[in-house]
Amino acid sequence: MKTNSRHSNPGFTLIELMAVITIIVILAGLVVGGMGFVNERQAKEKAKVQIALISKALEEYKLDNGTYPPTANTANGTAQSAAGLYIPLFYEGYEFGRLTTPPTSWTKKIGTVDVPKSIKIYLPDLDPASTKQGWVTTGTTVPISLPVMDPWGQQYRYRTAVAANGTPNADTINPDFDLWSSGKDTGTKPETAADRRNLDDIKNF
Repeated sequence: MKTNSRHSNPGFTLIELMAVITIIVILAGLVVGGMGFVNERQAKEKAKVQIALISKALEEYKLDNGTYPPTANTANGTAQSAAGLYIPLFYEGYEFGRLTTPPTSWTKKIGTVDVPKSIKIYLPDLDPASTKQGWVTTGTTVPISLPVMDPWGQQYRYRTAVAANGTPNADTINPDFDLWSSGKDTGTKPETAADRRNLDDIKNF
């Protein structure tokens, strides 16, 4: 008597394939989400280090000049990183070092007030030809004015307690200066405003 033995072909059923694909998708999502978390944490830590470095340079500037690079009063600190940080902490000292004959007067006007210009470089890494921090746009030339950027590609926010003419800046929180990054969401508001866009700001106050 002859019997026919049937052997089922090995393989995956549709349900098994769908289960495997689902697991792969979940694992990929976890990896991508984890990388995003790590990158965001690194950006925040980098911003903290950069704020500390800029703050140190501002303190050195004050020791030499008697005041911090002055700014106008501003609620959100926008559009002041070039004039308040790059120019006094790097460009003016760079420009002075290139002079063959030192001028009798090395000052500039802010509004109607004459203030001293820097005669030395306080933050060398603001040099676009050699920067490693990514603060400014790199290039072989040194522009007169550049915004100082945070790890999210936005300008650092900066404001001083007093303007160039000695008038108090009412929006400044610190008794000396405020320096901060608006964070990943790129939004910032006055510190007193109840706005969720403040929550990811990295600041020195």
